[in-house]
Amino acid sequence: MSTSLYLTQSADARPHSFKLAELLGALSYALDLTEGQPAGHCIRGCYIGTRIGEALNLPDETLRDLYYTLLLKDLGCSSNAARICELYLADDIAFKRDFKTIDTSMSAALRFVFAQTGLEAGLGERIRTLISVVQKSGKIAREVMQTRCHRGADIAGRMGFSQTVQDGILSLDEHWDGSGQPQGLKHRQIPQISGIALLAQIIDVFHAESGPEAALSEAVARSGVWFDPDLVAAFVTAQQAPDFWPLLASPDLETQVFAMTPALQSAPVDEDYLDDIAAAFADVVDAKSPFTADHSNRVTLYTDMIAEEFGLSPDHRRWLRRAALLHDLGKLAISNQVLDKPGKLDAEEWAAIRRHPAESAAILGRVAAFADIAPIACAHHERLDGKGYPHGLKGDEICLEARILTVADVFDALTAERPYRAAMPIAKALEILDADAGAAFDPACIAALKSGLAKLATAAA
Repeated sequence: MSTSLYLTQSADARPHSFKLAELLGALSYALDLTEGQPAGHCIRGCYIGTRIGEALNLPDETLRDLYYTLLLKDLGCSSNAARICELYLADDIAFKRDFKTIDTSMSAALRFVFAQTGLEAGLGERIRTLISVVQKSGKIAREVMQTRCHRGADIAGRMGFSQTVQDGILSLDEHWDGSGQPQGLKHRQIPQISGIALLAQIIDVFHAESGPEAALSEAVARSGVWFDPDLVAAFVTAQQAPDFWPLLASPDLETQVFAMTPALQSAPVDEDYLDDIAAAFADVVDAKSPFTADHSNRVTLYTDMIAEEFGLSPDHRRWLRRAALLHDLGKLAISNQVLDKPGKLDAEEWAAIRRHPAESAAILGRVAAFADIAPIACAHHERLDGKGYPHGLKGDEICLEARILTVADVFDALTAERPYRAAMPIAKALEILDADAGAAFDPACIAALKSGLAKLATAAA
């Protein structure tokens, strides 16, 4: 293997530390995808909520916890996607996006469910589903929200955030009048930063949909129902500042958010914490479908196994492991109606699948700490013969790291259960890789995988 194919990473060629707010803010664009929100939703929500916190004169520590709750509020958003598709026979991304724009009444919620449920199903199946949804509506809403909120809080905890941030994410969907989820908290039982985060979310949704007046009107209308009246009053005050709405619509908003006081107070991120963040966002991706549970971690294991056989340095392997963990970020933009479909994909569905490597690269390209792994993530479905996607690279246009990741990814896909087939035995999966050696896959990478698997089997014996 020619070393010219390496994208060799030197420790001296990379910055030695990164700013936490910029890192998480850039990664929050991945969370926007699965919620179906316009790009930058979490960034805008962070700006809105932090301005409300400033209007409340929150102490610095509380304001900092609020800031990171706002950036990370949707960490658990992928975990209920498959269940929404199953329950409502609907596109999970469109369902979640549109549900945020209905009013607070039960009648509006029921009308929405009737309008959205089972649009592509047969009449009989749609009727059966609607009856089930109506009979179990309260239980279903609680189940879906509990999954999202608990998962998000758990991931924030594994990233080392305070209990205050974890509780802020856990209680994001609680309502002032006790009608929210997952615990039905009311009034002062609801963490203040949760109330601010939900208020900021609704303001951004309605501002993006219809402008400042609509956002203000919706916040005031839900005062005392969804929102603590004191928080709404603080928002009314904050939005009167001459720069509030212009900055929210400014292309420089991201820079402004990263220059806010809580962002400037955070400690630099070191290499160990970068690994933790990559692992956390891999969990967000893998939670989207029951068929990809732990996929990113297994791909990372196989990638590192192959890299070790090639003799890559420890620093190089560490860098490549991050690429493996984050290679499928773009799948957050794909509905589970496509990801979990048991039958053949149609042309539009297949096009969505083919876009996901480029989506991964676009998100990673925003992140200073991960921009140099974006080309690897983008190329993990390319083939040596040029018949891969998204760019049809061929031969030496595909670097060694991408070739390694491709073999690891396909091997795990073959040996794991999928909606359209059962998991394959290892021997059968290796036969399939061998059959496409030199056309789709690098033979040296396949040989390295086999060698690594043999060593693993020997060690386990």
